Amino acid sequence: MASGSDRNPIIIGGLPSQVPDFDPEETKEWLDSLDAAIDARGRERARYLMLRLIERAREKRVAVPEMRSTDYVNTIATKDEPFFPGNEEIERKILNATRWNAAVMVSRAQRPGIGVGGHIATFASSASLYDVGFNHFFRGKDQGDGGDQIFFQGHASPGIYARAFLLDRLSETQLDGFRQEKSKYPNGLSSYPHPRSMPDFWEFPTVSMGLGPIGAIYQARMNRYMHARGIADTSKSHVWAFLGDGEMDEPESLGQLSIAAREGLDNLTFVVNCNLQRLDGPVRGNGKIMQELESQFRGAGWNVIKLIWDRSWDPLLAQDRDGVLVNKLNTTPDGQFQTYATETGAYIREHFFGGDHRLRAMVENMTDHQILMLGRGGHDHRKIYAAYKAAVEHQGQPTVILAQTVKGWTLGPNFEGRNATHQMKKLTVDDLKRFRDRLHLPIADKELEDGLPPYYHPGPESEEIQYMHDRRRALGGYVPTRVVRARPLTLPDDKAYAAVKKGSGQQSIATTMAFVRLLKDLMRDKELGKRFVLIAPDEYRTFGMDSFFPSAKIYNPLGQQYEAVDRELLLAYKESPTGQMLHDGISEAGCTASLIAAGSAYATHGEHLIPVYVFYSMFGFQRTGDQFWQMADQLSRGFVLGATAGRTTLTGEGLQHADGHSQLLASTNPACVAYDPAYGYEIAHIVKDGLRRMYGPESEDVFYYLTVYNEPIQHPAEPADVDVEGILKGLHRIGAGESGSIPAQIMASGVAVPWALEAQRILAEEWNVRADVWSATSWNELRREAVAVDEHNLLHPEEEQRVPYVTRKLSGAEGPFVAVSDWMRSVPDQIARWVPGPYTSLGADGFGFADTRGAARRYFHIDAQSIVLAVLTELARAGKVDGSALKQAIDRYQLLDVSAADPGAAGGDA
Repeated sequence: MASGSDRNPIIIGGLPSQVPDFDPEETKEWLDSLDAAIDARGRERARYLMLRLIERAREKRVAVPEMRSTDYVNTIATKDEPFFPGNEEIERKILNATRWNAAVMVSRAQRPGIGVGGHIATFASSASLYDVGFNHFFRGKDQGDGGDQIFFQGHASPGIYARAFLLDRLSETQLDGFRQEKSKYPNGLSSYPHPRSMPDFWEFPTVSMGLGPIGAIYQARMNRYMHARGIADTSKSHVWAFLGDGEMDEPESLGQLSIAAREGLDNLTFVVNCNLQRLDGPVRGNGKIMQELESQFRGAGWNVIKLIWDRSWDPLLAQDRDGVLVNKLNTTPDGQFQTYATETGAYIREHFFGGDHRLRAMVENMTDHQILMLGRGGHDHRKIYAAYKAAVEHQGQPTVILAQTVKGWTLGPNFEGRNATHQMKKLTVDDLKRFRDRLHLPIADKELEDGLPPYYHPGPESEEIQYMHDRRRALGGYVPTRVVRARPLTLPDDKAYAAVKKGSGQQSIATTMAFVRLLKDLMRDKELGKRFVLIAPDEYRTFGMDSFFPSAKIYNPLGQQYEAVDRELLLAYKESPTGQMLHDGISEAGCTASLIAAGSAYATHGEHLIPVYVFYSMFGFQRTGDQFWQMADQLSRGFVLGATAGRTTLTGEGLQHADGHSQLLASTNPACVAYDPAYGYEIAHIVKDGLRRMYGPESEDVFYYLTVYNEPIQHPAEPADVDVEGILKGLHRIGAGESGSIPAQIMASGVAVPWALEAQRILAEEWNVRADVWSATSWNELRREAVAVDEHNLLHPEEEQRVPYVTRKLSGAEGPFVAVSDWMRSVPDQIARWVPGPYTSLGADGFGFADTRGAARRYFHIDAQSIVLAVLTELARAGKVDGSALKQAIDRYQLLDVSAADPGAAGGDA
């Protein structure tokens, strides 16, 4: 056999190794030994020896390539399983009662006249996975810390309710209120884990698939961050995420695995319920999803524990000396395993074991029923306990447990393993009887035949219930439970806002920079400063926030183990284990997950954090909008900054970078308080009020969205008669018309305010129009208040009718009213029906493009000259100016010629 330089480079994991062979004779001895093992004991024995050698090499810290997948058997060998400390008989009784109540609750919710349904099969497959956790692992909050953070799989919620019922945390009336949150209030239960709907029960919303996994990763990371910065002791907290194998197809499920491995988050365990089915059919009918996931997680650097078979397989695997059974398990596709779950023992004997005489011999002394009952590991308490114990004791890596189950397990032949089982919501009388018998419950046939099937409770003094209470007391309290322990913060006085209220003087700065200046001052506050969590997707420099690097530093649990290329510079890139800034890379989804985890720390760990998430506004509500709904559901708080906002402000970037609609998307989220400020002093009052509303004595479960721009403008100082109420409610006058005799009103937001002021000047000097200019700091808040007023008036016709704020605010102003912004017209059009006079809007509707700011604004007809034309048009309609003025204005300002526009200030500055 050739060796050393005579051989081609060895291929290891797809990469050539050029290491020379310094001892060809020793190499030959090793290779001869392998050949001898193959010749004497066969390939399977040789393979086993190789695997053991690789395992030993890793133990000795010898670098060897990672195996991406292992045999289709349990990772933890039977001989390595720990002692099971629980009473398995009692735990089975508890689980049987839980299974019954979960299924009955959903079935009763499908009763005639209600028909709200629910999902039965997911919990049926994962019930044992939860039960072992509840009985032995999940830590509660009664010991004064945050306990464990558990992301329950959304479709399994009926089982969590059913267990809470046995513990007298929920009543039978509440179970009957499942999915009837309003009609059964206050006894209604939400369909899935919704903290906003049940703020004392659920902690994390998970049913929007893919968001649970990424949320759990960043929750585990946030726990480490809080501990490293001395904000909370999270050393005992473990994060559990219960997921589905079909859910892992979502990009967010697997997209951020690397950060968990990179930061060594051994406080995190994924439990993937591999029941091999999606909603419509197999996850991988022709493949093996567990093998695929094992490869992906191993490749990302996770510890992988496969839990595939229950203890009934142990004797068979012990007989498998030549590997024929393992080979059969390795080569059988998931779709066929699903068929076995629905067939008879005789079918399995013939089709699985019948193809090889060695396999047939293994089961020749087993009955068909025994073969049928060869089970999957996700239903075996002892196997699950072994996997969980190994996961929480593993150090240096996050762990994923891939647990194989049967969807609809124990629900009977009409449910188990069926493709349609996810949509099946109701059990027939025959189904109920079979189910009862399978669970050995003392429920009479008559109770199942007459009316709705009953719930089952063995009694508060029963052995099972006392066991449940004892286990939860030992583990620190009941879960899930959401507790708010954080005390209100002492908020800074007006000095913190003084600098930004002075304006920018002769300097032109963007509103982004005005916010950053304010943030610097707030971070100097002794009480508040340490609680700010800065978050950006690799854009701190873009937003002018690199000035925070030297002082706040970037969080990295390993610190900075290299000399930074810019280390000699004042604003050098600084990483630290106690850093305050989260630099999550180019991942808006990851950053938003950090935002949610930080913004809910007041409940999770009883400590307020104030996240400030800054991003390209185009890639916020558009790219991660589902996560902002998750944020609202989780009752998270904090500041969200849509920087480089507007359709025409970020010049040169083009179509996909031009945001003219995030304010409209923000308006759809009821928890989002959205503003589009123009000046620094407006930002100061908005931020001050946001801190009060979110972190003051009467805190609210909202978050603030501010759109800020990268176009430098001069910021005036706060006027002496500043209208703070108007700023906060969404509208205040910033410039009364001083010349001209024909009245008009111009309303503008954000970067459009300077255009409105320029239009005011032109109208006065050239058209005898006296226009007032209003800063609409929040079109969304104006509309929200007006809608609330309308609803009150609708339901209280006998009372004096209320008037919306925007109507009252404009009541003394003589129209017409022209609204303009760098958003699509739908944004200012939100308030049209409540404006007391003729109203029209200008906006940047359509795709963005790369050009000068002036050209873009002329194209969309939102620049100062276009505002002038819009005002004159409305005045002409009212007969206050001659119609000929319109053509004169178009010609004078060359409004049909985009190239004639003043290009404006150069773009790109923060």
